[in-house]
Amino acid sequence: MRVSNKLLQITGANEYVDLVTDAAKYRIYLMNDNIVRIRCTFDDQFAEEASYALTMTAWDDKLDAMVEDRKRVEALPAQYEDLGTHLLLTTNQLRVIIHREPFAIEITDAEGRVLHEDLKERSYVKDKQGRLYHYSCMKDEDHYYGFGEKSGYLNKKKKRLRMHNVDTIGYDSEHTDPLYKHIPFYIKFNGSTQAATGLFYHNSYESTFDMGCERSGYWNKYSYFCADGGELDIFFMYGPEVKDVVRHYTDLTGKTIMPTQYSLGYMGSTMYYTELEQNSDQAILGFLDKCKSEGIPCDGFFMSSGYTTGKDGKRYVFNWNYDRFPDPQSFIEQMHSKGAALAPNIKPGMLLTHPHYKEFDEAGAYIKDEQGDKSQTDRYWGGQASFVDFTNPKGRELWKKHLKESFINLGVTSIWNDNNEYEINNLDALCEFEGDKKEISALRPILPNLMAQMAKEAIAEANPNTRPYIVNRAGFAGIQRFAQTWAGDNNTSWHSLKFNIPVILGMGLSGVANQGCDIGGFFGPAPEPELFVRWVQNGIFQPRFSIHSCNTDNTVTEPWMYPSYTSYIREAIQLRYRLVPYFYSLLHEASELGSPVMRPMVYEFQQDPVTWEESFDFMLGRSILVANVLEKGSETRKVYLPQGSDWIHWDTRERYTGGQTVELGVTLGSIPMFIRSGAIIPMSPHLQNIHKEKTEELHLLVEPSQNSSFVLYEDDGVTNQYKNGDYLKTTIDIETKRETRISFKKEGAYSSSVKRMVIDMIARTVAPVRVTLQGRKLPMFLDPAEWEAKNEGWYYDLELKAAKIKYDNVEGDYELVVNFDVKDLISI
Repeated sequence: MRVSNKLLQITGANEYVDLVTDAAKYRIYLMNDNIVRIRCTFDDQFAEEASYALTMTAWDDKLDAMVEDRKRVEALPAQYEDLGTHLLLTTNQLRVIIHREPFAIEITDAEGRVLHEDLKERSYVKDKQGRLYHYSCMKDEDHYYGFGEKSGYLNKKKKRLRMHNVDTIGYDSEHTDPLYKHIPFYIKFNGSTQAATGLFYHNSYESTFDMGCERSGYWNKYSYFCADGGELDIFFMYGPEVKDVVRHYTDLTGKTIMPTQYSLGYMGSTMYYTELEQNSDQAILGFLDKCKSEGIPCDGFFMSSGYTTGKDGKRYVFNWNYDRFPDPQSFIEQMHSKGAALAPNIKPGMLLTHPHYKEFDEAGAYIKDEQGDKSQTDRYWGGQASFVDFTNPKGRELWKKHLKESFINLGVTSIWNDNNEYEINNLDALCEFEGDKKEISALRPILPNLMAQMAKEAIAEANPNTRPYIVNRAGFAGIQRFAQTWAGDNNTSWHSLKFNIPVILGMGLSGVANQGCDIGGFFGPAPEPELFVRWVQNGIFQPRFSIHSCNTDNTVTEPWMYPSYTSYIREAIQLRYRLVPYFYSLLHEASELGSPVMRPMVYEFQQDPVTWEESFDFMLGRSILVANVLEKGSETRKVYLPQGSDWIHWDTRERYTGGQTVELGVTLGSIPMFIRSGAIIPMSPHLQNIHKEKTEELHLLVEPSQNSSFVLYEDDGVTNQYKNGDYLKTTIDIETKRETRISFKKEGAYSSSVKRMVIDMIARTVAPVRVTLQGRKLPMFLDPAEWEAKNEGWYYDLELKAAKIKYDNVEGDYELVVNFDVKDLISI
């Protein structure tokens, strides 16, 4: 075992500091005021910089050409002070203290509060098996969030977590570990100092986090990271808020790709239809027709892999089964005519009997055995298979060729990447790694990211102005740059409904804002009616909203599967569609800032201790608190409303002060939601299909008791023209003093489809006396029916205590002023 105990040598360069200890070498970069890179190797020299994951670097990297959105920054000067017992490097926000003996690194804020502290005498370790360890001190007040896709409660303190990609069909969302994603990043929040920090371990070997499970009386309390190989390449990020850490982490690994707008619609799916003996295409088209007749909006279909089944009953990627789909191009065209995208299921493993196996094998496009001579095979769905090597240009080009020929040239621009965990058991199997050859053990989780990147590139090469929609099951840090994700093949149970929520929330804190889970449960018998209703009521708040199933009792999960309950399903999905402008704006925010869409309560309210352990209630953006009913047979639901805001019940408009728990009566139709003070929520009240309809009447729900701001984002939803300025960002600011001013400031060249604005302004104690638009007084009505009949004006809804204001949309910047002075009728 080798342990760094003593600092022996210091070499300063402008952009970094090199350190030599008695066991390892270190290189420290001050990336900016908030991010510090600590690179450690126990080898004679550092390996060549070669990252598929980083989008922000301060050095030359072998893979710069592979990462199209990589940003090169200039690190801060790494000037240090030698203070005898330790070295000191500083930024405007941080103090990096390097202890000479015993060697350890400590990071504080500018006031000296400790943010990170290595465990002295055990900080950086390499054992005889080649495993690397980094030990950190932990405090009783610390809470740990993130870690990518992980089961269990949101706070992972006292958990041991394995980083690995596995196909975990029917997993237990409270206990199963690992799942499908491998994201070695976490956020530490200390309740005492109110400081949030992050650690990203830039290492794609299989690894483990121990967050206080292990305990030794000879040491202070500690956590550790252990990787099976590579380097200890650590990026430290400072908040002090949780949302700051998420922003910094996504500066490093990339922001969420701006999605197609239709991806926010309901995406139908089931394995059942594509397993029919024939005419699967008609089953899917009939599903779309049934949705329309039932008044259930739908914008696409995830097509399971049964469409690829060969004569031998096995699945062959890129193959169409013509008994089930006699004319794929006509089928895809009919889908489009009905306002629905088709997302075919694609798998990177190719069975030895695959019609294209020889083509890929002869091109050397598969991952090879440890000698590099033959294509590696392993068990897969249907038998032995080889796996396409996306670190190999030959694998990439062949894959894109077949994507185009089989799908993209037929009109498909949505790709569903599945079963891409690369569970190759021979850890010494070789990937090409851009000509340098490297074991699969070093690259496994990166391959699904590259698979998604190839789908993005193939669509761009065939249709440069078409925005791709890619969905991935597996992934590594940075998967958000390419794809929406989902939490794999969940079990059908109340337990899954509940614990899939913190799985999704943890992914959001790990940079992956656009994701969800299979609604209704994937694996198991059909969900009972109450469970199905509650799952849909929860699923409508997930960015990926798809009811998908592989039921074990010969049934299929469909929105109308229980006719007497269909009204609840319809109402929930229609609420989802009303919220599409809000969702789309939140995903644009994610594309710029990395912000999650579904946000754990601690993300918005870290100053409130009650939120630190909350795993099931969440915020949808800044403005909506969602407290779904998650227990069978519930007649009441207790909800904690965080301090620092007032809260208004979505349906009744009853107002509550924050910092208290309320108990609500619930029925099967209840979706407990609360509007946060200062809320600005854009909605589209009549939307039924995102492909075919545009929002012409935009409803804006506003709670004006405190100043706030929101950016409403619009573009055409399907092209890349937004990259050329064809978008519209409307910054909506609320300022409340004697009167409430709502200003609309616009940026971009996109011509909005909105023709009419309807403001629903919650008025707490008194009705408005006057409403002006750009200084022009709008007419007031006492009769709501008369207001409905007019193009502009306002009235006060006394029951909901809200001012309803409408007017034709205004081009350019403008201001709406609502005056609440009390009119003295007696003096008049």
